[in-house]
Amino acid sequence: MSEPDALGKKARGLPGLPGVYIMIDKSGEVIYVGKAVSLRNRVSSYFHGQHNAKTEAMVSKIDRFDVIVVGTEFEALVLENQLIKRHMPKYNILLKDDKGHPYIRIDPREAYPSFSVVSRSGGDGAKYLGPYSGRGVCFSAIEAVSKVFGLPTCTRAFPRDIGRERPCISRELGLCKGWCAESDGNTPEAYAADIKNAVAVFEGASPALAHSLTAEMEEAAAALRFETAAALRDKIRAVSELSRKQYIVSSSRADTDAVGFFRGAAKSCFTVLHYIGGTLLGKDSSMFDTPLEDDADALSGLVRQYYSRRGVFPGGILLKHLPEDAEALARFLSESAGHAVTVEAPKRGDLLRRVGYATLNAREDAERSASREDKIRKTIEWIGYACGLPSPPVRMESFDISNTGDDDIAASMVVFENGKPKRAAYRKFKIETTDGQDDYHSMEEAVTRRAKRFIGGDETFAPLPDMFLIDGGTAHASVAEKALRSLGIETPVFGMVKDNRHRTRALVTPDGREIGIDSYPSAFALIGTIQEETHRFAIEYHRKLRDKSLRKSKLDAIPGVGEKRRNDLLRAFGSLTRISEATLDELHKIVPRNAAEAVYAYLHGDAVESSGETAQTAQNTAETQTGGDAK
Repeated sequence: MSEPDALGKKARGLPGLPGVYIMIDKSGEVIYVGKAVSLRNRVSSYFHGQHNAKTEAMVSKIDRFDVIVVGTEFEALVLENQLIKRHMPKYNILLKDDKGHPYIRIDPREAYPSFSVVSRSGGDGAKYLGPYSGRGVCFSAIEAVSKVFGLPTCTRAFPRDIGRERPCISRELGLCKGWCAESDGNTPEAYAADIKNAVAVFEGASPALAHSLTAEMEEAAAALRFETAAALRDKIRAVSELSRKQYIVSSSRADTDAVGFFRGAAKSCFTVLHYIGGTLLGKDSSMFDTPLEDDADALSGLVRQYYSRRGVFPGGILLKHLPEDAEALARFLSESAGHAVTVEAPKRGDLLRRVGYATLNAREDAERSASREDKIRKTIEWIGYACGLPSPPVRMESFDISNTGDDDIAASMVVFENGKPKRAAYRKFKIETTDGQDDYHSMEEAVTRRAKRFIGGDETFAPLPDMFLIDGGTAHASVAEKALRSLGIETPVFGMVKDNRHRTRALVTPDGREIGIDSYPSAFALIGTIQEETHRFAIEYHRKLRDKSLRKSKLDAIPGVGEKRRNDLLRAFGSLTRISEATLDELHKIVPRNAAEAVYAYLHGDAVESSGETAQTAQNTAETQTGGDAK
């Protein structure tokens, strides 16, 4: 009996009860998890009849399967959801988490709380607003609301920095009330009131806030406080404008979500439109490989994944088609949300139109994505043809060196797959073997270390790329190729040369042959993007190393400040600049008095009396210890 026949026979012997089935390949990896009202009927269906190409591919890899019998369809749904999270099977629908759903955080317990953007909400007592569709939306929203209420967006800390420096230009431009200046009006109570109003805008309470501000304006006008009334009038207009533009996308307050799904030949799209009171607030879309399931069942799995990960649930969810497990799905969502969540497929009226818009958006996004992917595929094929490669370079790795002196030389390795940056595969190297600036030796070290990590079996450096791209000309590419060949790696190497406007002009082989790319604009743009990204990543790491060295050397030069005290100061103040701005008393809260005096004296050059040593003595001692180069 063949293997499929044996599996089919085993499947026909399963009970006709609800449960979850788990498909496993020869290596023991879980490749698919599904749920069924009748395990016998569902599992045996895989081993007879015709299937689409993707299902056939999955079935061909099944070595064995396991089942878990449960009592109800709802229990099967919950268990399936848990097993998919645990095993992340290859053939299940898996929403990518590369975009995320960030939150805006504010801690009202602080005297002067400020808004920040965080990846997820936490049980730390702070208030979390959102989730939002992206970090860019969060930062733009914070900037807009801060401008309306005159809240600071600088890095100064309050109340510590009040009165220490002149207000920045934001106060002169009317973008901030100048909370860093000492003023009768700038009180913690006034700040808290503005924060409260800002939070109200984030939470979608703009109409109520505008009504409250209008009452204040009328009261001020009646009392002949016309300046105050005018300021309130301008604030009302600004709040109304934010509301009109729907600039603040408070999708966490959505009462209804319309869900769209479009199945493409290779890629499919899942789209959610968020509504409050019939007003569209925002959209989330996710692209993924076309699933095995039919549209209704696929939607059920996608909805569960989306809301489980998001952690925020509307009152109602609108679908084009109800899945068979609609009742169990609604129960699952309601129990997860802590309130009733309805799942329905409207037949007419405005609710049906919302589902239609969601489906239209899903189709448009999928088709645009397919068009972009086709363009990228053709671009990569052209690069492979132009460079004489045996196949298109799906994975490209690029290296660059960054330095501004003889120390803290950094190298970057950036990876692009299918024309997109794969940031999880980026790597950085601190160059250790060069004596001063030597770009060629630095490049040789970086490429050699990367290759040796792969040869040594380090999976974080696998696989090898289809081509290496080296920032620089023939000499740089030649050095890299020689290093790789010495280790038995034959991957093609090309240099990226720039024109006099610092733009990528061409690729060059290690033997000096140039390959022009400006005749193919999309290839020119892709290679230029890769080179700029590699350069950015190298500079970023070099600056980090340099700043760390400067910070260490300056603090380490101070008598009485060892590694522990240095780290305590940096942890407390965050940077050398903040330490320099701190008062003696503030320093003394972190380190002993004599060490605080030495730090203050050294960074300020002021005479501070201490136990037997003046500030000047401390500074002289430090200069002696560092060869006169303490600063």
